Amino acid sequence: MAKVVVGLSGGVDSSVAAAKLLEEGHEVIGIFMKNWHDDSVTISDDCPWLEDSQDALLVAEKLGIPFQTIDFSKEYKERIVDYMFNEYEAGRTPNPDVLCNREVKFDIFLDFAQNLGADYVATGHYCRKGTKTNAEGETTFELIAGKDNNKDQSYFLCQINQEQLAHALFPIGEFEKHEVRAMAEKLDLTTAQKKDSQGLCFIGKVRLPDFLQQKLAKKEGEIIEIARNHAMFSQDWGYTPYEFDKTDGKVVGTHIGAHFYTIGQRRGLGIGGYETPLFVLGTNVEENIIFVGQGEDHPGLNRDKMSIPLSECHWVNPNEQLKKGEVWKGKARIRYRQPLQEVTIRRMDDHITFDFDLSQRGISPGQFVAWYAEDVLVGSGVIQ
Repeated sequence: MAKVVVGLSGGVDSSVAAAKLLEEGHEVIGIFMKNWHDDSVTISDDCPWLEDSQDALLVAEKLGIPFQTIDFSKEYKERIVDYMFNEYEAGRTPNPDVLCNREVKFDIFLDFAQNLGADYVATGHYCRKGTKTNAEGETTFELIAGKDNNKDQSYFLCQINQEQLAHALFPIGEFEKHEVRAMAEKLDLTTAQKKDSQGLCFIGKVRLPDFLQQKLAKKEGEIIEIARNHAMFSQDWGYTPYEFDKTDGKVVGTHIGAHFYTIGQRRGLGIGGYETPLFVLGTNVEENIIFVGQGEDHPGLNRDKMSIPLSECHWVNPNEQLKKGEVWKGKARIRYRQPLQEVTIRRMDDHITFDFDLSQRGISPGQFVAWYAEDVLVGSGVIQ
């Protein structure tokens, strides 16, 4: 049996993960990661991390395992929060949860655990780990979607590598959420009926616009509506975010700063009088303009032909990355819980492009796209 450090978040999933490991006979240590306590970026007097850490402690005491709290606030700010602010300020749509797993849970937390002599770190993610052996007898690790399709969290782990996977365990990946709660009830864990956490990874219950506004300045600008019959929508543009100009539509309102909005966003526009909802079609942070259109089927929001260029392409198994000129077909998603979509990936001379078979809504630069072969997550990249 192994020595395993479990990231106890104060939620039911990580609580049951620790319990399952104990049941299997492992030596288990519970660690709560305190990753945010910046008083300059708060929206209330609430301290969600304090409540969560208390719940994690109660679970550890119930299970009879050692427990401590560690503070990664400095590293979390440098690697996650600063990245998030910089991306939004540049008019892109980041996913801090993906970076949180790559940079914190399976990097600095893994290092911490190994310094304690641990063989593995474990989390409450709904995903699974498998192995694959090639013709030469080399064994590599696979990241597999969780059994619960509604809770599969493999997307959030799309940037982790072989070394990280080798030392990772996902004890609840084979279970569905209702089964996990039932296990917690049976063990009389204080987290059994605790609601799932919402909001930003490790920061908690904050509204993203409120969070961003404390670091990014408000700057009033124009909201311009683009008509559905605009001439540019009849052309075969391929994929680039539509480069609207302020002369392409009419001014219908004002906003608080283009960097606070993302393509596909509906809420927070503050414009009334429309029977059909308005959606953000594009942003221009240089000129501080956001462009909107009526209806989720607006041609400026849904793209039919897309050769999406990617950066930061990552293959969970480096042996499977495409060579120049190769084409790969599979499935992919660009957001958590999005149903998997049929895709084609091509390796060009100096970059990789990505084509969805069907029209997609609200694609935005900065998003992570993760691609799968059946239920195995093969790789990921950042939309440019």
